[in-house]
Amino acid sequence: MIARTDAEAVAALAADLIRIDSRSFVSNLAIAERVEAALPGFEIEHLDFTDANGVGKRALVAHRGGPGGLALSGHMDTVPDTGWQEDPFSARVDGEGVMHGLGAADMKGPLAACIVAALGMPADHPVTLLITTDEETTKAGAAIIAEESALARRAALRGIVVAEPTRLAPVRGHRGTVNFEAVAKGSQAHSSTGQGVNANLALIPFLAEMRALHDRLREEPGFRDPGYDPPFPDFNITVDNHGTAINVTVARATARMKFRYSRRLDPAPVIRAVEEAAARAGLSLTLVVDGSPPELPENHPLVRSAMAATGQAARTVPFGTDATRLNALAPCIVLGPGDIGVAHSPGERVPLSELAAAVPLFRRLLREGSAAG
Repeated sequence: MIARTDAEAVAALAADLIRIDSRSFVSNLAIAERVEAALPGFEIEHLDFTDANGVGKRALVAHRGGPGGLALSGHMDTVPDTGWQEDPFSARVDGEGVMHGLGAADMKGPLAACIVAALGMPADHPVTLLITTDEETTKAGAAIIAEESALARRAALRGIVVAEPTRLAPVRGHRGTVNFEAVAKGSQAHSSTGQGVNANLALIPFLAEMRALHDRLREEPGFRDPGYDPPFPDFNITVDNHGTAINVTVARATARMKFRYSRRLDPAPVIRAVEEAAARAGLSLTLVVDGSPPELPENHPLVRSAMAATGQAARTVPFGTDATRLNALAPCIVLGPGDIGVAHSPGERVPLSELAAAVPLFRRLLREGSAAG
């Protein structure tokens, strides 16, 4: 058999992964099994769990060699295929050498690059793979690895490269997240009868306070961080009437807010403001603090190594990654092929040239990370 080049291997593996449906609301066991099959010679740890909807999920930790190296991390899940006009699982390669498909950039292409890079390292060189799921929703896969993985702790990691689409430019920090869900309850009836209670009537005063909080976060200097673009934190609000028709009183109204904040900002005042507004409106409120915002200084060894390897300055970004959870294990930098600008879109794609270029870049970081210990 003729050995594949790295470029051929990463393209083939990325296509295989794209062709497996691993949207966050379905089980990822099929893609986890495909990933495990691609890692002969690695010790593999299964971290199985059931998500909030009762769907079985699996995160993987793979390790080869001794302790004291770097880890490469990627997630197996994708967002839903909203808006796609072609087969989202086709892994089609166009005439310009660009692969199309759901997860091509975020993040099955980068995950394939991690795996191919790890396979090409010497068998006695320490290399770890932290392969998560539900990154697009709850980050539960990263959380279970950070909290429960014996293999990851035995690897004594010196750093983690979280592979996300950054156009192969190093990202030294990004915002963390608090997710809120506020629920108002009414009673359902035909709206003409006057017998129902519309849950939106309780939700509206709360939303007015959330609008005011949104504006404060954008306008008040104390909430700004000039190290980020945009400098103000994100406070996004969505409203769900759960499919209620226009002639029916709303029995359940849900407002969800995503608050993104950088490391220098204290989320406690925002959390308190949401809690107090929900209490005034008589709403039930749940919230999840998604780990802690990862941010390394520019002179950190992992950042310096990534800048030297890529020839690009390290930056911060407004989006989030599994680093909010994985930074409990080791310092994290975010770096990978693909463009975040096409992620989560029906035109998602990744140049095969970037996937191929990521493989030697990841290997260089693995070598230097071990040697720097």
